[in-house]
Amino acid sequence: MPSSGAARQPKYLRIAAALKDAITAGEYGPGDRLPGESDLMASYGVARMTARQAFGVLQAEGLAEARKGAGVFVREFRVGIRRRGIQRLAVEVWGAGGSIWAADGKGRDPEVEFIGVTEETVPDPVAAVLGLPASAPVCVRRRRFLLDGKPVMVATSYLDAVLVAGTPVTEPDTGPGGIYARLAELGRKPARFREEVRSRMPSQEEAASLGLAAGTPVVLVVRTAFAADGRVVEVNEMVLDSSAYVLEYAFDAP
Repeated sequence: MPSSGAARQPKYLRIAAALKDAITAGEYGPGDRLPGESDLMASYGVARMTARQAFGVLQAEGLAEARKGAGVFVREFRVGIRRRGIQRLAVEVWGAGGSIWAADGKGRDPEVEFIGVTEETVPDPVAAVLGLPASAPVCVRRRRFLLDGKPVMVATSYLDAVLVAGTPVTEPDTGPGGIYARLAELGRKPARFREEVRSRMPSQEEAASLGLAAGTPVVLVVRTAFAADGRVVEVNEMVLDSSAYVLEYAFDAP
């Protein structure tokens, strides 16, 4: 029997709670279609707007997604990528001409969609990390990463434009081993990395680029690469679809 508090809730919240309970109980599994608006109207004696509000709650919480012309479905959460944050950055990977992104794919066929490379004025937060003056130029590389044809990450790298001028870092194809191998050739081999990880809701641009359903958060990973002398040689801002990744960090006890 519902509590008096539950009874005082708006009808759309009570309907949403009932649908969530049904999903939790397994009555509706990932990918299953939920009852339609007309079904909810008949079952609960409510107006169409109330049924839509109930679905809106599930969508805002990331539990369901609307498919145009088909209805509302339980979202499928399929972990596609185990991102091994330490092993993937080992010099044995990029130093041997390998791709740190390919290491995440583990036998599947990852695709890197090159968006562009430009020279821009360094953003203030990045300038502070790179140790550049506010008006300094930076090389900006933007990529989108797909697995099985689905976008899972967008990444933006910032490098000192003076340092990488005239090198393959400014070209779409940086060559075997990518950016880090080219930095090593310049005498600025990455010797240490730091990653900061946090979660947030995506911007409209990020949601569109990753094809995210409403209510899906992203994971922001900001990686800083340091040369042996302590100079920062790259700042990489990565926005990950949180439903596609497991972040794994394995390291020895200090």
